[in-house]
Amino acid sequence: MRALTTTDVARRPAPGTTAPTSVRFSPDGRAVTYLLAEPGSLHQSLHVVDVDRGTTRRLPTPGAAVDEATVGLEERLRRERARELAVGVTRYQWADRADRVLVPMADGLWLLDGLAGGEDHPPRLVVPADAVDGAILDARLSADGTLVGFVAGDEVHVADVEAASPLAVTAGAAGTGRTNGLAEYVAQEEMGRPGGFWFSPDGAHVAFCEVDETHIPVYRIVHQGSDEVGAGAQEDHRYPFAGAANALVRVGVVPTDGSGAASPAWLDLDASDIGGDRYVARVDWVDDEAVVVQLQSRDQRRLDVVRYDVSAARDGTVPGTLLWTEASNTWINLHDVLRPLPDGSLLWASERTGFRHLEVREPDGGLRHVLTEGHWVVTDVVGVGAGTVWFRATGASPLERHVHRVGLDAGPVERLTTEAGVHGAVAHPEAGAWVHTTSISGAPPRTVLHAGDRTHALHDSADDPRVDELALRPPALRTVDTEPLDAGGPPTELHAAVYRPDGEGPFPTVVWVYGGPHAQLVTRSWAPTVALRAQLLRQEGFCVAVIDGRGSTDRGLAFEGALHHRMGTVEVDDQVRLVEALVAEGTTDPDRVGIYGWSYGGYLSAMCLARRPDVFRSACAGAPVTSWDGYDTHYTERYMGTPAGNPDGYRGASVMTHVEGMRDRHLLLVHGLIDENVHFRHTARLVNALVHTDIDHRLLLYPDERHMPRQEADRESMEHRILEFFRTTLAL
Repeated sequence: MRALTTTDVARRPAPGTTAPTSVRFSPDGRAVTYLLAEPGSLHQSLHVVDVDRGTTRRLPTPGAAVDEATVGLEERLRRERARELAVGVTRYQWADRADRVLVPMADGLWLLDGLAGGEDHPPRLVVPADAVDGAILDARLSADGTLVGFVAGDEVHVADVEAASPLAVTAGAAGTGRTNGLAEYVAQEEMGRPGGFWFSPDGAHVAFCEVDETHIPVYRIVHQGSDEVGAGAQEDHRYPFAGAANALVRVGVVPTDGSGAASPAWLDLDASDIGGDRYVARVDWVDDEAVVVQLQSRDQRRLDVVRYDVSAARDGTVPGTLLWTEASNTWINLHDVLRPLPDGSLLWASERTGFRHLEVREPDGGLRHVLTEGHWVVTDVVGVGAGTVWFRATGASPLERHVHRVGLDAGPVERLTTEAGVHGAVAHPEAGAWVHTTSISGAPPRTVLHAGDRTHALHDSADDPRVDELALRPPALRTVDTEPLDAGGPPTELHAAVYRPDGEGPFPTVVWVYGGPHAQLVTRSWAPTVALRAQLLRQEGFCVAVIDGRGSTDRGLAFEGALHHRMGTVEVDDQVRLVEALVAEGTTDPDRVGIYGWSYGGYLSAMCLARRPDVFRSACAGAPVTSWDGYDTHYTERYMGTPAGNPDGYRGASVMTHVEGMRDRHLLLVHGLIDENVHFRHTARLVNALVHTDIDHRLLLYPDERHMPRQEADRESMEHRILEFFRTTLAL
């Protein structure tokens, strides 16, 4: 074994994390495909497995590999919002009802035929990159594999894969500032809806979003590190700030033969009475003629599920029928569980009990029956078929995820995984096959194919030589009590992980924090072990500790909603509880405590230093939100409401409000100058407040980085300076 270095911390992927991704079954279940890179590489290839034999082959990369340096701005932004670092083959899609796979590459759209049948048809380039004006975005196949759709030049295009050249099936957006077929910024970044058009099951129609952002003021980002000046060194974004205007989105339907490009049938979104200031959260075809749209209110406390029968269109408008409504006193968490079932009913997941659970809805929206219940959370559905639903859930411990199945007739729930840890799966119930990934504390993930009573090992991430080469030890898991969720109730148990260095304490301690909603850092999996910055700090003599406080994910709405309208309060309190517990047991030196985090963790690091300087001596805040009026609508208003409706909450949640607490403390601010998610403006506003109050601070800038640093040299520079910062400020 050898010691960790900042180079190790900066390198991607981390040790033991190269594993099959985008695992998919062929429609008939005879083949499994996935993307995989070699250990230590980001260059992915497509692999195909014969389910019966368990044999695997890596396919040659069709066409020109996707490369970070050569993709256009639109694709770079999509990759950023998807947090995608991989190169080579980065995406692919099976047709729903054909032995055909679409692979978007740098030089165009390629088709692979016969993979499930074990045939070696040569790949076909069906749409070259230069076949249309503009970049090819969001390509996808129709269900029968005869059509490929994509967006180029702000319009939806469709091509017959056997003969026809691409045909624009929408019109009127190009050159206007509007787009047809693309998701708006908050849909991609915050809503989990990356796309903006959808084929009908029979391929006869396309539903699409028309997005109008022309009324949203431009926010300009200048590439200050560029050798160029002018248009080539700047980006203009229509960014919807909290409390300000959102994009205007409507949903249309057009034939795929191009005959309706100039006259779409527009869905009557006013069939829901939540008002015009709303979000188009999800769009799903449930049969050849019907689209179900999920419409979310601006305050995100209501979600309407509305059905539209395209054949009922009159005078260019498709009337809608409200199927059901979800409501919440805090917010509605969006998900992707809606699935049409063979008898016309719908699989759905609801949080009306405070915990997400599965249910079946009648075709008219009425509740048929509940499939799961209890004080645990269904996190995602991994397969539907043969009268069953396969899903993942927290079960008895929020530290674990287990695979379950239940009959659609509301039969008993069966847990299929037993080993303590985080389990993932993709299932093909009709074929009796599923791919199972297991991640446990201290061991890299293993991926196995189960086909009937046969088991085939597909990949073991422990084959990465760095796993044995580096001295990585799993942290110790523990609990810490904090305030009750309900007045008069029992203390709330929080889960923490502690990376204790060798030797006798008390130790200088660094808290690693995210602290915000929709995230979890402490699990019984490989992820905490391979948190390399924490491991490097432990190696250098620091104790490192992390806790998932109130507001973090998958423990029910009451736990998440503890921070509702008061960000920067309970999350700070829970970090303090962690430090107090470590001090009380003699692990932590109370005079030498620091904290670090990125994005929401950067915000919380700065807030902890500002609000509790009696506890924290230093903080490293990476890409922090410093005032929530400077962040986007959908994320911010979900938790904080609007600045006009919650002025005291916004004021209290701003780092600048508490900046005086940083006096005589140590702050390192890190930010990428072309961050289009958390703008550098956040850090600049805090710097202004620090300068105006004569408070010392340090500033580390990366001119060519966005929200997450992508260049290894920049990451290594950053890790070196963060290590030196804590060595200096905590007097190691």
